[in-house]
Amino acid sequence: MKILSSSQIKQCDSVTIGKGISSVDLMERAAKACADWIGVNFKTNQVFSIFCGNGNNGGDGFAIARMLYEKGFDIDVFIDENNFKFSDDSKINLDRIKKISGIGIKGFSKFENNRESVIIDALFGYGLNRELSDDFNDLIEKLNEIHTSKISIDIPTGLFADRIIDEHSTVFKADFTLTFQFYKRSFLHPETGRFCGKIIVLNIDLDEDFINGTKTDYFVIDETLIKNIYKPRKEFSHKGTYGKSILVGGSYGKIGAVLMSTLSALRTGSGLTFTIAPKCGNTVLQSQIPEAMFIDSGENHINKIEIQEKAVYGIGPGLGKEKETQKTLLKFLENYNDPVVLDADALNILAESQELNLIPKNSVITPHPLEFERLFGKTENSFERIELAKQKAEELQTFIILKDHHTAMVTPGKKVFYNITGNSGMAKGGSGDVLTGILTSLISQRYEIEEACIFGVWLHGKAGDLAAEEFSKEAMLPTDLINKIGDIFKYLS
Repeated sequence: MKILSSSQIKQCDSVTIGKGISSVDLMERAAKACADWIGVNFKTNQVFSIFCGNGNNGGDGFAIARMLYEKGFDIDVFIDENNFKFSDDSKINLDRIKKISGIGIKGFSKFENNRESVIIDALFGYGLNRELSDDFNDLIEKLNEIHTSKISIDIPTGLFADRIIDEHSTVFKADFTLTFQFYKRSFLHPETGRFCGKIIVLNIDLDEDFINGTKTDYFVIDETLIKNIYKPRKEFSHKGTYGKSILVGGSYGKIGAVLMSTLSALRTGSGLTFTIAPKCGNTVLQSQIPEAMFIDSGENHINKIEIQEKAVYGIGPGLGKEKETQKTLLKFLENYNDPVVLDADALNILAESQELNLIPKNSVITPHPLEFERLFGKTENSFERIELAKQKAEELQTFIILKDHHTAMVTPGKKVFYNITGNSGMAKGGSGDVLTGILTSLISQRYEIEEACIFGVWLHGKAGDLAAEEFSKEAMLPTDLINKIGDIFKYLS
């Protein structure tokens, strides 16, 4: 799914209107999508307080008020009593609800939550391009203090669609954001996405030709994209058909990390799977994963990485940073030219040595924010981090997977794919090791590297969602992710 900028969305609206639907009818379509969703998800005895601005987002709110009233909900509408200048379409819908005696229309200052109503924010839409006035700041702060369900229409008031906010900005804290056709980038970054609650994308049939023809660097990974990437296993095939994965890692006390990477590579479908680890991990690895072949390297830490032909290496989980291990990794990268997956201590070794030029082209690196900072330097916020990642991905001709609540995959061509599977239960040591194994396995199975990265982060997050569903976010373990991979492949096939 493409992510369009606010200016592109505005243009898309205009093109759609130019092809035979009036602007007020398009507003009606958007409002109906919201009202229908609310009608399914809230009880009919619920009271709604709808706060409407003077622009088209307010017009959506007025239309939603009318439709919810028609569905049997009790509705109060609140407007700015100091400003009666409305957009044309907003005024049309305001006039419509003025004719309905059962809908109360009051000034913002008259709001009292004595009826424990659900609050709907229809104050400003995606077009907000300035800081809120003091009056609106005060209103939003008042609404945020109320403990009740809250819904934002299009985007929470106070957020911009495409950029960061000041850390002291006042923003409406929604439990649900009902947005139209597209994600906004601000939904997907930690500084701004925390205000959005659950994102519900509602299709309002904006012009498909415009959407398909519009260029963007930003995308959301959705199931349509995944189903186009996924390759069902062929009946007439053998283990060599599905590649050779070599997981390199582990050190004394950290064998579990490379064990999880190896097991996740196998669960993802790797044909032949090897583990290069120190001898101290032999018994654990051979007893826990008999399907993988063990290659020893050193006693308690790795001191040699043998190069095998036609293999894909995933290096880093539990590797440690012993001097001998550092020299071994850098020597391997000096002599190896094919793409590799680098994670954890492999990235920390590269950060300390600053030998980033040794990373083979088309490799995959998977830093979390702190590892990214060690590699490439400090940024002020996650928006800046994405821009720096785009720059570095192009310079190094490397795929960068920025692990976060919404992991972002950045290509050498400077495209950004945001992943929307996954949850906070995955914020545990070992989850990243599982991702390393998944990515290594998919690349070894001859998925194109960009597609392997997209599929890999989605599969990893989806496994996390299934694990959280069964065990809870608190109790789920990284190994539970591995055990859910099979359920996802059954679903896809």
